[in-house]
Amino acid sequence: MIALTHGMVLAAGLGTRMRPLTDERPKPLLLLGGRSLLDHALDRLEAAGVTRIVVNAHWFADQIAAAVAARGDPGILLQREDDLLLETGGGVRRALPHLGAGPFAVVNGDAFWLDGPTPALRRLAAAFDPAAMDALLLLVRTTHVEGEVGHGDFLMDPLGRLRRPREREVAPYLFGGVQILSPRLFEGTPEGRPFSLNRLYDKALAPGRLYGLVHDGVWFHLSRPRDLAQAEEALRTGFERRQF
Repeated sequence: MIALTHGMVLAAGLGTRMRPLTDERPKPLLLLGGRSLLDHALDRLEAAGVTRIVVNAHWFADQIAAAVAARGDPGILLQREDDLLLETGGGVRRALPHLGAGPFAVVNGDAFWLDGPTPALRRLAAAFDPAAMDALLLLVRTTHVEGEVGHGDFLMDPLGRLRRPREREVAPYLFGGVQILSPRLFEGTPEGRPFSLNRLYDKALAPGRLYGLVHDGVWFHLSRPRDLAQAEEALRTGFERRQF
């Protein structure tokens, strides 16, 4: 168990698969349930006790900056990546000086979920064991996902350790875009260079320090415009409305 006080929202992606909705705005500023995806992510982090949050921005960075400023929260810092999109790993690497000395949360700017009995971020914080883990990912069962899931992302053993699917193997879990990472995972990574967090997942896999936690609520796959429309309809007609 850890005290979760620092976090980051990855809001710098190009959102190419969500076009034309992202032709004039970044994907994290698309609306769902009357609020932007970015606001949903920030709301969840703050509700979990996170008081220091970094939001990175690249595609329509001025719009992200305005959205962050509109919240009026001095604990939310903007990290602009105007000249070079650093990708997921490079963006987090650059933000490390603002993410504290211990494990921190990272939420994709397009991640949207409804919590189960205990909020997902609190469940992750309660399950994170710094002695055994470098990364703990929130997973979603592929059978619970509407839309394309491919061959899945991970398989998990009874202790929660993850591995990638082998050739011709189907994995039962998708990564849900919510995670807790240890700063030690970034040791030896290049500063100011683009790289994917997937590279660090593989680094943690080798010594058995990549773990997963299965989400016990509802998770929405938001890849294409039709996914957003289906999620809006589901919230309107099919799910209990929560504080989201």
